[in-house]
Amino acid sequence: MLQPSTHGGTDVRPPEFSRPERVRVLVMTAAGSVVIGYAAVAALLALIAATATNAAFSTTGVLTAAAPGWLVAHHVPLRFEGSAQLGVLPLLPTALLMLLAGRAAAGAADRLGLYEPLQARGVVFCIAGAHAITGGTIALLMGDGPVRATPAVAFFGCAAVSGVAATIGVAQRCGLVEVLIDRIDPVARRGMRAGLLALFVLGGLGSLLVALGLAFSWTTTSGLFAGADSTFGVGLGLFLLCLGYLPNAVVAALSYVVGAGFSIGPVSMTPTRFVGGDVPAVPLLAALPEARLGFLSGLLLLPLVLGGVVGWYCRKISDRPSTRLRAVLVAGVTVAVVSLVLAATAGGNLGDGPFNPVTVPAGLLSVLVLGWIVVPGSFVAWFAGPRPKRAPAAEAPAVEQIPDEDEAVAEDAEEGEDYDEYEDYEDADEELALEDELAEEFEESEDDYDELLDETDEAAEDELDEDFDDDPEDAVDETPADVEETGEPDVEPDDDPDDGSPEPDLTGKAR
Repeated sequence: MLQPSTHGGTDVRPPEFSRPERVRVLVMTAAGSVVIGYAAVAALLALIAATATNAAFSTTGVLTAAAPGWLVAHHVPLRFEGSAQLGVLPLLPTALLMLLAGRAAAGAADRLGLYEPLQARGVVFCIAGAHAITGGTIALLMGDGPVRATPAVAFFGCAAVSGVAATIGVAQRCGLVEVLIDRIDPVARRGMRAGLLALFVLGGLGSLLVALGLAFSWTTTSGLFAGADSTFGVGLGLFLLCLGYLPNAVVAALSYVVGAGFSIGPVSMTPTRFVGGDVPAVPLLAALPEARLGFLSGLLLLPLVLGGVVGWYCRKISDRPSTRLRAVLVAGVTVAVVSLVLAATAGGNLGDGPFNPVTVPAGLLSVLVLGWIVVPGSFVAWFAGPRPKRAPAAEAPAVEQIPDEDEAVAEDAEEGEDYDEYEDYEDADEELALEDELAEEFEESEDDYDELLDETDEAAEDELDEDFDDDPEDAVDETPADVEETGEPDVEPDDDPDDGSPEPDLTGKAR
């Protein structure tokens, strides 16, 4: 039975579902994300076809044309007759599709009452599997038509995009975020936070650069819109095309700011290098400079300052400089990895024409971003952070000396202590002294007792001698009464003589 969950700060008691009900919810969620995404692409194409001049509009044609559009939204490259390939795909439809899949996954998790990380597997696998099967089927049905896709690429590409989106959607609800945070130490978390903030700033700089380029070349931009066609449908199509590729332009501008630049066919641009030429007549490309401008080299100061800000952000993480450097390194790696992914998806092949390929150097971009963040950030974090407190110099241990008895007693009396470390020794000495005194007193008392006995015996002998001298006959005749009456002295016999001989007879005969 499922237990209540407290993810998100509120108690959530999950409802009880039987296995068939759970399967039904998962299937409906996965199918719904596919159908809604396909319907959105079809509706957009229908709007463009309906507003364009001399465009043949039919429901079957729109639904058929939506199939490759749905693959493009999953960032699956398309191939045309011959060897032409459309690999530079718009990022905005991909982002919207991922948002849709993520919301569908989160809704299924809420409805089923999922709250454990392992419980999210069913939702993620169902959504990813549905998109993969649909993408592979569409690629197979295209066959050898004028527009086609590789089935394996379509299968795994759709599964990857939708699976990542579903995982992000259930991450908070099922506790995946908490598990990830618990397994990362605080220093790394602080570094990742700094890296994400730096990435956000770089994206903002790229967006600002694109906006400024469009603003300064507005006449060219408006001329491209006007020169295409005067109808609303064509203008809407160009606007949607520019809007779809706007994230790609921001990524290219980000690469330009950090010094990696970008290229469209033979045209190549960096802050320090410019190779001009013709570009496609797309209003968004009007933001490109027409010649090398010297002041654009100053843009390289922006990532340098950003790296210093990252170091300043990490300066108070710890008193140890090495720990602060580790946080800066984590921030740099975070920005580098995300930049690598964005650059790899922003470019690609553009047919077989003169504008092929459109390239944002992913490897060079990630290396430069890492350097711009780590080098100045480490310098600032090292010197601007707090210094570790020096421990006091270790003193040589003092040799313990046993104090004299009088001194110990005096110290105890002054300090009022009940016990000191020499108290046991003092007690033992006192006991030995007391035993010696008792032994001496016992010997003296024994000597006194012996002297007293000697004096008593001498006094008795003297008295007896005096009596004998006065009347010797009386002394001889004095006989105990019991002897006169019985003829035997009144003495109890010894029952058990020590020597084992027969008890002697007081009369002198043996019994």
